[in-house]
Amino acid sequence: MSRVVWQDLCLDAVDVDAQSRFWAAVTGLEVADTVEHRHLTGLTPRHTIWVNAVDRPHTVKNRLHLDVDCASVADVVALGATVLAPSSETGLGWTVMADPEGNEFCAFERGDGEGAVPAYRLHGIGVDCVDAGALARWWAERFGVEAVHETEGGDWWSIAGVAVDDRMTLDFNDVPEPRTVPNRVHWDVVGLVDELLAAGATHLWDQPGWTVLADPEGNEFCVFAPRDA
Repeated sequence: MSRVVWQDLCLDAVDVDAQSRFWAAVTGLEVADTVEHRHLTGLTPRHTIWVNAVDRPHTVKNRLHLDVDCASVADVVALGATVLAPSSETGLGWTVMADPEGNEFCAFERGDGEGAVPAYRLHGIGVDCVDAGALARWWAERFGVEAVHETEGGDWWSIAGVAVDDRMTLDFNDVPEPRTVPNRVHWDVVGLVDELLAAGATHLWDQPGWTVLADPEGNEFCVFAPRDA
């Protein structure tokens, strides 16, 4: 059985500087003091978010999006986000927003009481799927955990305890629209490429230090070899 370990997260950006500042403020991370290979840092290497320069602007709804905590939606708007679907209108427990480049994310208001908002405010990654159950189970098997079918207040699949901390989840939801463009969000893992290919991943291309694969629904992810491999 192929097993992987979470390494870090990557965001595509047209304006790397602006997006780095925005997402550092939203997530509670720090912008690393370097111009080349801009990234955000936190308590551990697993908190790292790389902000990668691309020349492709946001054009369609992202199939992977971030879920963040905030004291109020107004605070996030003040940082440069826009509101797409307020919770007061949808009746959901979160507000759908867009970052300065149009990338969708969900903001969960926690209030401004002491300890209401954690220092690290990214608590989930949402994944749009053709078959949420199948993809969740595929990734759960790769991480060596169980996928949970959630039905209270909705219908989705979730994986916990495999990313930055025990609180952060990977949440898989069925959507009607197909995947049409490369994702602007992806995660990196440590694992063995051959085992992932045997498990159903697809090879996309090679880089000097890592290999880019796609999961069974075409979502890109990067694989780094174990240090002792």
